[in-house]
Amino acid sequence: MLLAELVRTHTAVAATRSRLTKRAELAAALRAAAGRSDERPGAAAPGHGGAGDGDAGADSPDTADVVGDDVEIVASYLSGRLRQRRTGVGWRSLADLPPAAADPVLTPRDVDDALEAVSRLSGPGSATARAAAVADLFGLATADEQRFLRGLVLGELRQGALDSLLLDAVADAAGVPATLVRRAAMFSAESGPIARAALTGGAPALERFGLEVGRPVRPMLASSAPDVAAAVEKLGGGQVVADVKLDGIRVQVHKRDDDVRVLTRSLDDVTDRLPEIVDLVRTLDVGAAVLDGEALALDDAGRPRPFQETASRAGTHDVAEVAAAVPLTVRFFDVLHADGVDLIDAPTAERLATLDRVAPAGVTVPRLVTDDVAAVSRFFTGAVADGYEGLVLKDPAAPYAAGRRGTAWVKVKPRHTLDLVVLAVERGSGRRQGTLSNIHLGARDGDSFVLLGKTFKGMTDEMLAWQTERFRELETADDGWVVTVRPEQVVEIAFDGVQRSTRYPGGVALRFARVLRYRDDKPAAEADTIDTVRGHLP
Repeated sequence: MLLAELVRTHTAVAATRSRLTKRAELAAALRAAAGRSDERPGAAAPGHGGAGDGDAGADSPDTADVVGDDVEIVASYLSGRLRQRRTGVGWRSLADLPPAAADPVLTPRDVDDALEAVSRLSGPGSATARAAAVADLFGLATADEQRFLRGLVLGELRQGALDSLLLDAVADAAGVPATLVRRAAMFSAESGPIARAALTGGAPALERFGLEVGRPVRPMLASSAPDVAAAVEKLGGGQVVADVKLDGIRVQVHKRDDDVRVLTRSLDDVTDRLPEIVDLVRTLDVGAAVLDGEALALDDAGRPRPFQETASRAGTHDVAEVAAAVPLTVRFFDVLHADGVDLIDAPTAERLATLDRVAPAGVTVPRLVTDDVAAVSRFFTGAVADGYEGLVLKDPAAPYAAGRRGTAWVKVKPRHTLDLVVLAVERGSGRRQGTLSNIHLGARDGDSFVLLGKTFKGMTDEMLAWQTERFRELETADDGWVVTVRPEQVVEIAFDGVQRSTRYPGGVALRFARVLRYRDDKPAAEADTIDTVRGHLP
C-alpha cells in the first residue's frame, strides 16, 4: 500500500460530512492495508514488506506480523496520530521543506520506520541528524504527501474522523461486531492495536483484550449541560451522584502493592513527575487497584490553585526543584479495579462504595447523592464559590464507559462570556476548505486591540459561510494562509477561564474559547477591554 492511497483516503474523508461515506472510506483503506482488497490505486513498494508482497522471503518477518504492522500504522495515521509518542520534530523543522517528489514511492511503513529512527536520536549532533532525516523523508514525498505528513507530524490533521468512527470502520473491515471492537478499545491506549487484532485475528483476538492492572484504560468522558436542571433531566431524573469538578490534571493510577504508575488523560506515563502522588497511593488500604481522579495543587487553605500552576508543575521534569514550591495531591472519583475484582461493568454506586472503602475521605472528591434538584443547585453554587470548576453529575446505575462520552456523566460549569473583536482569520482545511475558519480574537487596549488567542470552535456551517463573506469585505492583507481584517466585527465568545500566557501580547489567554454569535448590534469601540479579560484571572 502506497502512502498516496492513504492520503487519498484522508482527502475523501475530510471532504464529506456523511458518516457512512467516511466509514466506508476508512474501512476500504484498512482492508487495503491488510491485503484484503485488490481495488487499490497503488500497491506496496517492492522490498517494503507491504501487505501485497507475496514473496517476503524466508528471512523476512512472519507474514501475519508484517500485515499486522501495516494495519496498525495505517489505523494510527487515519486517526491522525503517529505511533511514536515523541519525535522531536516541531513546526520550525518543517518550515522549509525540500522540493516535492514527482511520483509517489513512499509506503506508510517507510514513514513509520523513518520517524521511529528520528525518535531514537539523542545526544550531541542529534538535532542535525534529525533535520537531515526529516529532509530525506519529505524529499521522497509528493506535494500532497508532504502536506499530509506535515499535519500528521504536528498533530494538525483535521478530517472529521473521530476515533469512534474509526473503530466502526475497523469492525466493517474485519467483519466483526462493532460492539466487540469498542469493548476491546476500552482497554487499549491506541486504536492501532485494535485494528491489528481485528484484521489479523478476528473476534478471538479482540476478546483477549481486558482490564489489567498496569495497562492503560481509556478514560470515561462527560457530556455537557448548561445548568443543573438540564443535567439532571439529561440523566433521566431521579437520584444523581454529584461530584465536585476539579480544575486539575486527569490521572489514572495503577497500583500493585508498592508498584504505582500514574497516567494522564492521554495515557502518557508521568509517574516520575508526581512522586508525592505515588507516595500517597502506596498508603491506600488496597493491594491492587486502578483509580480515576485529578491531580491538582492546593493553597494553604485547601482551595485549588490556578490550573496553570498545576499544569506547569505536572509538566516539569525537574521535580526536585519545584515539588516543594508547588506540591501536588490527588482526589479520586472512581475505581475500576480493587484487589482482584474488576468494577468497570459495575454500577456507579457500587464503584463508589468500593472507592470509599479503599481511599479515605481526604483523597476523594466532595460528593452529594440526592434526588433533590434544588440541593444539587446549592451544591453547585457552593462548589463554584470554593474555587472549583463546577459539578459532574452521574447516573448511579451506569457502568464505567471507558473511552466514551455519553449521558451517564454530565458536567455543569458556570459560563463566562466576552465580547471581543476579530483581528484576522485563517483559511479552513479539511471539511472547512474554501472557507475562512479560525478567527484571531482581540480585546480593546486603549485605541488599539491586543491578541488573546484563536478559535474555530462552536461555528455552524451557516456561520462559516457568513463569516467567509464578511471577512472578505473587511480584508486588509492576505498572506495565503492568514487574512488580516479591519478590527470592526464583534463576536461573543464563551470560555471556561483565563490563564497567564507568554504566547500572546496581552499576557493572557482564554481557555476553551468557542463562538456563541456575532454581534452586529455592537461596535468594536464597545468590546471588552484587556483589563476586563485579566479580571477573570484566578
